[in-house]
Amino acid sequence: MAPLLSLIISLLAASVIAEDSALPSLNDVTAAEAFIEASEVVVIGFFETPSDETFGYKEFVEAAKTVKHIPVALCSDKEAWAKLGIVSDTISIFRKADNHQDNLQLSETKKVEADGLARFITMNELRYITEYNQVTAVGLFQSEVKAHLLLFINRGSSDYEVLKDLLGALAPEFVGKFLFVLVHGVKSNEKSLGYFGLTSRDLPRVGIYDRDSDMKWLMPEGEISTERVRKFCQSLILGNLKEVKQAGERVPKTEL
Repeated sequence: MAPLLSLIISLLAASVIAEDSALPSLNDVTAAEAFIEASEVVVIGFFETPSDETFGYKEFVEAAKTVKHIPVALCSDKEAWAKLGIVSDTISIFRKADNHQDNLQLSETKKVEADGLARFITMNELRYITEYNQVTAVGLFQSEVKAHLLLFINRGSSDYEVLKDLLGALAPEFVGKFLFVLVHGVKSNEKSLGYFGLTSRDLPRVGIYDRDSDMKWLMPEGEISTERVRKFCQSLILGNLKEVKQAGERVPKTEL
């Protein structure tokens, strides 16, 4: 019963940030692992001595207030530190989309500000399907996963929620191989659409951008179904897209 009880406690603790700004504390390995497993993205502040006098602690608590949609917790348990590869005070982001742990080791940081920590968290908030914008673009292009499956779609369209949920459900099958990205057909994304030869009037469409080869492809027009998108992704993995004519103009390595 102990592991189950720890999981329940972690889930409850992760759902809210207390009004007095106190963050939930993960007191052992089981609680830490349960907290990480419970959500697509979580943040843990590993502080040996969590107090206002500790470098970066106050700023971390302040940053947590601005990312309330992300579960945030504290951990001082050294057994959990060892299990998760923590050696000194560190702020870590754990995400399932690419099975990645992103560490900000405070001893290697000269200055810590709450705004900067909040940006570090949101920049690396990659999910099973991540909405593309100028902040998440940094995290997307820093990930070790080089292939992006892109859903170009107009927000508010009749099939918006259906297609978003469809791709979000498919993404776990391709962890480590693809990042699934939602690109809205808005003015700020005109360049991204243009790289694929698209405008907002052409949506919804599905594309792939592969950073390793700096190449891109559009899935042929038609129904956007789980099976078609799955086969499209597998075609890149199997090398079957290399001979297919690319869509639009060449994609710079620094942008979608």
